[in-house]
Amino acid sequence: MHEFVLPPALEPGDSVAVIAPGTSHAALFPHVYELGLDRLESEFGLTPVEFPTATKSPEWLYDHPEARAEDVMDAFADPDIAGIVAVIGGADQVRILPHLDTDVLRENPTRFYGTSDNTNLQTVLWNEGVVSFYGGCLFTEFAMQGSMHDYTVEYLERATFEDSFGELRPSDRFTDEDLDWADPENLDEHREMEPNPGWRWRGGTERVTGRTWGGCLEVVDQQLSVSRYLPDPEELDGAVLLLETSEELPTEFDVRWTLMGMGERGLLSRFSAVLVGRAKARSHEVARPPDERTAYRERQRDAIADLVAEYNPDAPVVFDLDFGHTAPVAPVPVGGEVTVDPENERIRFEY
Repeated sequence: MHEFVLPPALEPGDSVAVIAPGTSHAALFPHVYELGLDRLESEFGLTPVEFPTATKSPEWLYDHPEARAEDVMDAFADPDIAGIVAVIGGADQVRILPHLDTDVLRENPTRFYGTSDNTNLQTVLWNEGVVSFYGGCLFTEFAMQGSMHDYTVEYLERATFEDSFGELRPSDRFTDEDLDWADPENLDEHREMEPNPGWRWRGGTERVTGRTWGGCLEVVDQQLSVSRYLPDPEELDGAVLLLETSEELPTEFDVRWTLMGMGERGLLSRFSAVLVGRAKARSHEVARPPDERTAYRERQRDAIADLVAEYNPDAPVVFDLDFGHTAPVAPVPVGGEVTVDPENERIRFEY
């Protein structure tokens, strides 16, 4: 596996680029966007710097992938920018990748924060040996309604100001409820939380250590289809696979389809462990009662556990980690080294 670098930690007062490598809802929900900017300053003492794409409309951003790539490169190359925050995810970020000069990313390592469609950019950063963080989007973490979750703040501070991410623990409570961004009054509302039963451990029982790779399952599946930006398979030997699913709510058959493809491609057997973020089981378009959400998550766990057991039976699999599309989240390092210890049920990142 090639060498990796953890970009320098930030300090209070540093400037942080706000960009839209995927899409942006700033023009649609300016009150949410402004709350996110304010929280960067009030909660973290950072100075947000709005790059041109941050406030463009979704239609404009779709039509200008080269401009989104330019913002990415400009943010990395700017010596006054200490960190980079994506406004939100999206659905077509793969289209900016041909426009990136990867030398700029490799030669100017900067901490990047994003989830979902940002898996595309994080895949490119991984290939260049630059550690990034799967979490910390402006809309979904910083602009959380009511207040930021203490759990999210704690782990975002580690991912921002520390040189070691350290031990991960489950959150006490979680939610996958959505509150309508269009209603400004929702900024003062807290989402309904429910108790977190903790992680679920399946598969292998031996302690393993490896570098993380992956992200949003739907984007990983797209990367498998495109096949231009995947690492060399040998680079994934001993790595730890990160997976989580989005508000698109893929069925267990969708999940099995992707994992089977990875298995038949000879990739799934290369990982030393699999870490799975808690599945979002409802969305702003799909309402489900608690029992249906529980059943949905169990079907997804079974799908992943079955396929890993078939293609990689010695790999431990840990479910319901706090990263991805539920809340709160820990922005786990992508490309960081992690130790997965099934006997003691512990997960620790060196960075």
